[in-house]
Amino acid sequence: MQAKHLEQPSILYLNGVSVSFDGFKALNSLSLILAPGELRAIIGPNGAGKTTMMDVITGKTRPDVGQVLFNNHIDLTQHDEAEIANMGVGRKFQKPTVIESLTVLENLELALQGGRKVYEAFFHRLSKAQKTRIDEILTLVDLSARAGELAGALSHGQKQWLEIGMLLIQGPELLLIDEPAAGMTDVETEKTAELFKAVSKQHSLVVVEHDMDFVRALQCKVTVLHEGRVLAEGSLDQVQKNQQVIEVYLGR
Repeated sequence: MQAKHLEQPSILYLNGVSVSFDGFKALNSLSLILAPGELRAIIGPNGAGKTTMMDVITGKTRPDVGQVLFNNHIDLTQHDEAEIANMGVGRKFQKPTVIESLTVLENLELALQGGRKVYEAFFHRLSKAQKTRIDEILTLVDLSARAGELAGALSHGQKQWLEIGMLLIQGPELLLIDEPAAGMTDVETEKTAELFKAVSKQHSLVVVEHDMDFVRALQCKVTVLHEGRVLAEGSLDQVQKNQQVIEVYLGR
């Protein structure tokens, strides 16, 4: 399929994307545009296609039909997961994947070194710029005071922040984050919303979430998925008043 030239600049452009698994349409002609530097929340009932959408964007799943463009012109359907990650698309799954036997600082150093093996990464001396970058990330995710502690000693929320820091240190343009507020305390949830708003000043973020208080705290545009396509878009207040959204999701 010929890549369509877009009028408006976009970091992510999905056009008519469909994915079927054994006859079940996980995505059904899904179309979505994300502007550079935008923070977007994606909500919807289980089975709405949220995870499949993330899988398509990151190259884990190939769509049957449709366009998936990154930065206006890169056709993501032509690239594998590793290539897409190297292009600047970062993904964070619901369960944190930090290395608990390493310190907070060592986890960030390892993420910064990218593909190096663990022992190589620790014998590789960090440049001044790299050390500065690590300090910036530690401050951003509020873990400066815990830098020397083992990641296993962190609370659930702090592990989530560390993993977000590990993604950010690799300099992605687009971050896809799956249910970050799950299992967090109210205070952690609030701090995470503030963190995402700060991060969105330099990166684009797509956040899949079920926690409506968290979505409200993000103060961003919300897309509601249902049966593999967009059911409604707008502010949280707007979509919560949408009769179809109430029937299929919020009224449950």
